[in-house]
Parts: sequence; C-alpha cells; structure tokens
Amino acid sequence: MRPPLESLRILEACVSAGSFARAAERLCLTPAAVSLRIRTMEAELGKRLFHRAGRRVVPTTDAVVLAGRVRQALDGIAAALDEFQAAKPPLRVTAPPTFASRWLAPRLSRYPAAAISPIEVDVSADIRDPAAFDVAIRTGRGGWDGLEEYRLTPVEATPMLAPSLLGAQRLETPDALADFELLPHPDWDAWFKSAQGRAPRSLRFASVDYPTHELDANAAVAGAGVALLSPSLFRPLLDKGLLIAPFSQVLTGPAWHFALMRLDDTRLAPRRLCAWLRQRAQEHA
Repeated sequence: MRPPLESLRILEACVSAGSFARAAERLCLTPAAVSLRIRTMEAELGKRLFHRAGRRVVPTTDAVVLAGRVRQALDGIAAALDEFQAAKPPLRVTAPPTFASRWLAPRLSRYPAAAISPIEVDVSADIRDPAAFDVAIRTGRGGWDGLEEYRLTPVEATPMLAPSLLGAQRLETPDALADFELLPHPDWDAWFKSAQGRAPRSLRFASVDYPTHELDANAAVAGAGVALLSPSLFRPLLDKGLLIAPFSQVLTGPAWHFALMRLDDTRLAPRRLCAWLRQRAQEHA
C-alpha cells in the first residue's frame, strides 16, 4: 500500500525539522496527529521510519532517503506551479474571416511554438487598433504606418460556379458570363479586362451582396450565381467538384495578404509568428 502524498509531506517535515513537535508546528498540526500519521505510514510501508529513544525520535536511514526524494518531488511540483502561473500571455492575432478559415486556421494548428505562446484569434473584417493585436492579417498594397509588414500571398480571383448552374452550357469565352447572375464583387471589371480587355456590355448581378468571400462561395455552391473567388483559398471546393473554375485567367494582385506587427514591439513571439507564416506562404508560392 502506498501512503497518500499528505503523509509523505509529513514524513519529510519530521525528518527536516528533527522532531515531531517542530514538524507539527510547521504544518499547523498537533504533535499527536503527526505521531499517528507516522505510525500509520510505518504500518502501510511495513518498515520502521523512526527509532524512539525516550522522548526523542531519530529517522532511519531509509526514512532519510525517502524524505529526500519526497522533498525533490515537492520542489518539482512547486516549480511546475510557478511556471504555470508565470505562463506567457496569449498572442492576439486578428484576421479577416475568409482568410482566417481557409488559410490561417489550418496552418496555425501546426505552429510549433503554440504550446509556449498560446494564440487567440480574433476574426473580423474590421481594422483593429494596433494596440488591440500582436499580429494582424490584413489585405492591401502595404505601407501601413507604424507596422512591420510580412508579405504572405497575393489576392487572387477567378469566376467559379456550381456544376448544376452551368448545366449543359459551355463557357467558351468570358462574354458567356453575361447569361448568368454574378455575385457582387468589386473586381469583376478588373477580371474581365485582364481576361479579354473589356467587360461585356450587359451584366446581371445578384440582388444579395454578401460581406465575405466565404459566404459568396457558399452561395455559389448553392447555385445562386457566379462568384469571383481565390482558386488558392477555395481549392478544396474545386477538388471536391462543388465548384468549377471555367477560365484559366486568374486576376492576381496588386493587393496582397500581409502579416503585420507593431514596429515598436520588441518581443520575439510576434516576430517569430510573422516569419513562420511567411515561410508557410513561400512553401506554396
């Protein structure tokens, strides 16, 4: 039978204090309670722990060795608690919804330093105040004041639609998109100009303007229209056949996705995360 941890703690106190009375005072117990616990331990272990010489008690050699090991264990527990209580605060990462779900989340789960610096992700299309984040993922052309920039991936866009919406039709030229409802997107004109130099004269746009590309993709899968989406971010939908990209022309840039941190932030944790995200982006460039 193994004695409980509290009994081992009392044993260590008796050995280090040199008497049951001083150990009882240190542990805020009565001497009688300490003596009873020691006798119980001797019965549980089947070994004598102290020799009694009159009113004095002398620990056996085995008791001294055991008490030393117990002290090491207690010191280890105390150190673990100190380390736990002094754990580093989480890194605050803010990112737009679609990029967060399609690109960031699958990679952050493999970030090796996450166990050392926990990460809290704030998903928002709004631009956060620099004081509210440690690392921000934002889209633009760069040049943010007071922020250090790590270029990740270019913004991409190409038309995608559900196979059920296309049916038996064939989209041989971009002009054929005039036969479909297009989900609103600010880069439709730029895509048509890159694909054929001009946009068709008459285009029909869906009445619902979704606030995120993720919702555009969901609407496109449901057959609500043709969405202008990133083939990199939405590759899983293409691979599963839920969407098709009928044209090879992909509008790339000039905007990019960036990882940003404050220039005045001298900590290594945000810089390491930004550099790690840039490396992951370069692997698939």
